[in-house]
Amino acid sequence: MNKQRLTAIALLIVLIASFSVLLSIGSDIYREKPPIPTAFTDVQGQPLFTQNDIERGQLVWRSMGGHQLGSIWGHGSYVAPDWTADWLHREAQAWLDITAKAQYGRSFNELDSIKKAGLEQSLRDDLRHNSLTTSANGEIHISLSDTRVKAIEEVSDHYLSLFGDDPKLATLREQYAMKEGTVPDLERRQQLNAFLFWGAWAAITEREGQEYTYTNNWPFDPQLGNTPTSDNIVWSILSIVTLIAGVGALVWHHAAGKHEELPTPAKEDPLFLKKPTASQKAVGKYFVTAVGLFLLQVLLGGITAHYAVEGQNFYGIPLSEILPYSVTRTWHTQLAVFWIATAWLGTGLYIAPALSGYEPKFQRLGVNVLWVALVIVVLGSMAGEWIGVQQYFDLDTNFLFGHQGYEYIDLGRVWQVLLLAGLLIWLTLVTAAIRPALKVQGEMRPVIWVLYASCVAIGLFYGAGLFMGKHTNLAIAEYWRWWVVHLWVEGFFETFATSVIALMLVRLGLIRARSANGAVLFATVIFLTGGLIGTLHHLYFTGTPTGVIAWGAIFSALEVVPLALIGFEAIESYRMRNASPWMIRYKWAIMFFVATAFWNLVGAGVLGFLINPPISLYFIQGLNTTATHGHAAFMGVYGMLGVGLMLFCLRGLTGQIQWSDKLLKGAFWSLNIGLAAMVFMSLLPVGLTQFFAVIENGYWFARSPEVIHSPLVETLVWMRVPGDVIFGAGGLFLGAFLFDIIKKAIGAKGTGPVADSTLSANA
Repeated sequence: MNKQRLTAIALLIVLIASFSVLLSIGSDIYREKPPIPTAFTDVQGQPLFTQNDIERGQLVWRSMGGHQLGSIWGHGSYVAPDWTADWLHREAQAWLDITAKAQYGRSFNELDSIKKAGLEQSLRDDLRHNSLTTSANGEIHISLSDTRVKAIEEVSDHYLSLFGDDPKLATLREQYAMKEGTVPDLERRQQLNAFLFWGAWAAITEREGQEYTYTNNWPFDPQLGNTPTSDNIVWSILSIVTLIAGVGALVWHHAAGKHEELPTPAKEDPLFLKKPTASQKAVGKYFVTAVGLFLLQVLLGGITAHYAVEGQNFYGIPLSEILPYSVTRTWHTQLAVFWIATAWLGTGLYIAPALSGYEPKFQRLGVNVLWVALVIVVLGSMAGEWIGVQQYFDLDTNFLFGHQGYEYIDLGRVWQVLLLAGLLIWLTLVTAAIRPALKVQGEMRPVIWVLYASCVAIGLFYGAGLFMGKHTNLAIAEYWRWWVVHLWVEGFFETFATSVIALMLVRLGLIRARSANGAVLFATVIFLTGGLIGTLHHLYFTGTPTGVIAWGAIFSALEVVPLALIGFEAIESYRMRNASPWMIRYKWAIMFFVATAFWNLVGAGVLGFLINPPISLYFIQGLNTTATHGHAAFMGVYGMLGVGLMLFCLRGLTGQIQWSDKLLKGAFWSLNIGLAAMVFMSLLPVGLTQFFAVIENGYWFARSPEVIHSPLVETLVWMRVPGDVIFGAGGLFLGAFLFDIIKKAIGAKGTGPVADSTLSANA
């Protein structure tokens, strides 16, 4: 049995084993999720919050932006507080003051250290105790002490004022970047309180028979007894050992392997004389759309970042009343997915006919219809999100057409279904075009099959988001959300990109088909070995059992292993740019592939592992360290790769049209230098500042205005400006480049053979 077949079998085993583990753990999460009781009651049995209150409150939370306005269990945005940690801290202070005045006639802060220690122990005994009871008919009731009920009422009053328009809290709303009357309806605010309390209850209440909470003692708050569990510490150490062992094994394998010399490139560009098909010409509009969405995303990113300094205002303009922070951040994160996915989907539509040499009937029509559908989903979902956050929808309509509240899956359910339908149309078009190539017994058949399998996964796995219903328990919703964010975006798009790049380079005669087959199959096995089960590192503290920590820690460490050798890939790609005189046409596409490799190591590898070990994430989940990794990995890897793939396809579409090297050079260096400045001059220093604040005072403090709006952090946020400006200039350079070739294409249209190979303005 040859090595390729063994690798293919290994890939199949990895897929079966990994999804078996993921589904099994999903079953465990379902059984052990934090319960939503029939009612929280006082000691007399009078209901404080009911199940209906909590479930409707979850819909209120989703309608106001959900993850895009503060966070719950550490997942969400960073300017407003983590509502779980904030509620717990406020409840604890209220409980201590109420008890201190009842017992000693003084406030808690006026007591001596011995009395304080005694009350803090009583606080922990009360809040951490699980009083859950289940009746014969299956109803769940949770009884709360009288002192706790009084403390909850104080916190509830604070949130009723905060999410309304109480002028006493106007300054705090401004610091949180919340618009006045975030939730104007009193009944909705009361229901929102029920949901926020439930999240806090799960974070402080010990599982039955255990000494840790439903969220594995997250958030860190020593006063409440929330400190790292033994599982957290032990599996973090073992994950580091696994990383070292994995890197050593991969280096050993690389050193022992046979490395073939690169082939001698052809004297002429193998792709240059091939005319694009009608459907390939129609793909040009996808790349125009992708760049347009990218520029809009950059603009919204700047506005969103500025809210961290001025709160509701944008250079003194009360912009949050029209474009609340939760809307601009929603659009910023969602457009990142949209523009990158548009570039990659366009690449799939372009490469499929190129591989097979076959143009299916009505393929161009399908490409055009899909583009129209894409525009409708993008604009419709953005409009729905704005209307939802402005509270113009009722809660049920908001779920369908407005804001679902889950980061990266914010769009309403109808738009979500339409997007899935669009992906299935894309898969159908790719299948029709690539099918003849799948039947050919050629050298590149294994890679073509890997490419097609990734297309199938891209088309289908977005559907995992539909498993979250209107009232799905948050622990289960997070499980399925990360199937989309991690598996769909970080898993199968990565496999798709690896295969496409290999096929492009083989077609150009820059690497041997046999080498490409082995490299793609091996890289896919290595990446998915850690990448699939590594999804669980997002779920350590989302109401999951401790087994998630073990699986997530080990396999997220393995995710980093292949990135240790990414430098070899970067150097090999860099050398290809000068492999032949005609390669000058592909220079900047290759350079963006090199940038992808660099950011894969730095953003996904180094900065990813900064937050992956459980003990690390325990302290810094939801701080700007997460944003550091997110920007460097998402834009650095997937964004740069999307631009590189787009340039490769545009080279075929524009034929003999002369490209502006200056504009592409400006785009490349501005985007990379701007991203680096943004990450290392602002986001990372802010995250590390918050890290110190967590260790010294608890997680709640790192997310409070005292830290977020401290002079040091505000100065560091202002330090984003140089990076943002340079990065924005890179986007403008890219847009100017695209405008330039469109202008040249229109000018060249009808002047000869060039017209058949230019970017079709009317496609």
